[in-house]
Amino acid sequence: MTAAAWTADYAGADGRRRAWRELMLGDHGALRKLYDNSHEVAPGKLWRSYQPSPSDLERWKARGVRTVVNLRGDKPSGFLFLEQEACARLDLELITLRAWSREAPPKAFLHEARDLFAGIDYPALIHCKSGADRAGLAATLFLFLQEGRPLDDAMEQLSFRYGHVRQGKTGVIDAAFNAYIAHARAHGIALDNVDAFFDWVDNAYDPAQIKRDFRGTLWARIMSDVVLRRE
Repeated sequence: MTAAAWTADYAGADGRRRAWRELMLGDHGALRKLYDNSHEVAPGKLWRSYQPSPSDLERWKARGVRTVVNLRGDKPSGFLFLEQEACARLDLELITLRAWSREAPPKAFLHEARDLFAGIDYPALIHCKSGADRAGLAATLFLFLQEGRPLDDAMEQLSFRYGHVRQGKTGVIDAAFNAYIAHARAHGIALDNVDAFFDWVDNAYDPAQIKRDFRGTLWARIMSDVVLRRE
């Protein structure tokens, strides 16, 4: 389905009401009104958050944000329709960088993230559904790739403070980064060496093997998959 075709489904009065129901009920937007999981990653430059509503985007615009990075992908949905419409109205650049919360980051994604953070117009907002896992992944990469932070330090963005449960299936993200940290330490490589990281990514990293080897705990899988319903 083309973008014009699916967005037309939401353009009328009935479609717009359906879009708002999807955002506030199906996508837990109403719950996000009670818990604001948005945080500053780099002062005045980058923030991380959950799926923003149009009014949220107005507030981000007022704070100076110029670019919004959607980590959820471009699958047709009411919340994406409302986000696209609001960004166009507010003159915010909307970029999609598809990320995954239960997969070791694909090699192509890591390269795309490097290129994106090197080229977007700041200040910027990155968001996923709840602001926990994929936002934590992207925030970690931003600090490491763009701000020169050691990877183990940047991984503080993958924390339960933000709702990230590393003992559940979403912990495969941590496992991927930890695999490189172990490699770097074994070979005396500084943990802020981005070129060495990508040499490892291109020549040694096996995302499928990382996922096969990773084991979470039962309680954490229930927490992330059933209670929190991570995408």
